[in-house]
Amino acid sequence: MEIYLVGGAVRDALMARSTAQTSHSDRDWVVVGASPQTMADAGFLPVGRDFPVFLHPQTREEHALARTERKTAPGYHGFSFHADPGVTLEEDLARRDLTINAMAVPQSDADDPPRGHLIDPYGGARDLQERVLRHVTDAFAEDPVRILRLARFAARFPDFSVAPETLALMRQMVDGGEVDHLVPERVWQELARGLMEQQPSRMLTVLRDCGALARLLPEVDRLWGVPQRAEHHPEIDTGVHLLMVLDMAARLQAPLPVRYACLGHDLGKGTTPPAEWPRHIGHEVRSARLLKGLGERLRVPLACQELADVVAREHGHIHGSGGLSPAATLRLLERCDAIRKPQRFDQALMACECDARGRLGHGERDYPQARRLADALQVVLAVDTAAIASTAMAAGLTGPRIGERIHQARVDALQALCDDA
Repeated sequence: MEIYLVGGAVRDALMARSTAQTSHSDRDWVVVGASPQTMADAGFLPVGRDFPVFLHPQTREEHALARTERKTAPGYHGFSFHADPGVTLEEDLARRDLTINAMAVPQSDADDPPRGHLIDPYGGARDLQERVLRHVTDAFAEDPVRILRLARFAARFPDFSVAPETLALMRQMVDGGEVDHLVPERVWQELARGLMEQQPSRMLTVLRDCGALARLLPEVDRLWGVPQRAEHHPEIDTGVHLLMVLDMAARLQAPLPVRYACLGHDLGKGTTPPAEWPRHIGHEVRSARLLKGLGERLRVPLACQELADVVAREHGHIHGSGGLSPAATLRLLERCDAIRKPQRFDQALMACECDARGRLGHGERDYPQARRLADALQVVLAVDTAAIASTAMAAGLTGPRIGERIHQARVDALQALCDDA
């Protein structure tokens, strides 16, 4: 039996990416010339359900038997896998998505892949050097998830181009209805990963170039070609603005809920009647409604959905919060549920900063609204509501009257903050 290091660990080593980015947990191993019984006899523990995967008895790293695969039905789960000692390494590499992920080195060279014996039957090293994302074989077309994976890699490696023949194949897959069969969980999984990459705008650009964005995220795809008021958005096009906002989120190292909120904050502008362009009155409520449908369709985690809803509804008010009175500021905090969920409100402010700075010529500008509202929230949270309630009850007050006292104390605290500014 022969063991090979394959896939991303080899790719990243050849690209000289740091070991911090490619930990041992990210290493993939393929075993050639072995059967499940051979693996068991060597002390490996079986863990795979759909195809034979085993854990190394010491390192606990996953080792998969070399295998081929065949599409049996539409969708991600419509595959049968064939693994036996006769499957060669080249056959196993042929089923992988991109040439840069279809390279291997023997186990003996795994600690220093760049200097080891590189097995590269499909030209992955050449494509790495030329910065090209290219499919390995036409088997790429059998799994529509690979469209999403390629788009994610485009976001991870923004200086890579997509090979023309690969983009053409992706378009054929979209036209043939392949992406329509993707399960929602897998779409979200790849979308979430792509949003967290170095330049998430590339993911949307690639998906749009092949037509997949319109099928998978029609609410997002509709934003291109929709103009905004030039005095607020020098970049004009709403889709272009979205790309800039997402890349600003990456620049600020925003967590996933923030990046998802950025993705959906302006969806309502895609439904504004053209006769009303470039104004988008009421787009906030429409954005929230579209986000609800999108979140349910893709089964987006609740934390992402809830933050996106707050940002969609309130980003305009947060942008304009500099002129709010203490009472109006408190109402804004209450609508955002900031008093109960201050950490989520911090994320909402970050998403709004990405929105404000994700505009042509605004990337280096300050966003004082975030500091002002963060300070306001801290002042409100410092109000001793328990003491106020105790005093009110001692005076015979109950229910709403106690709430009024607490509300007024918070307004007074915000007024004092304004007076001190």
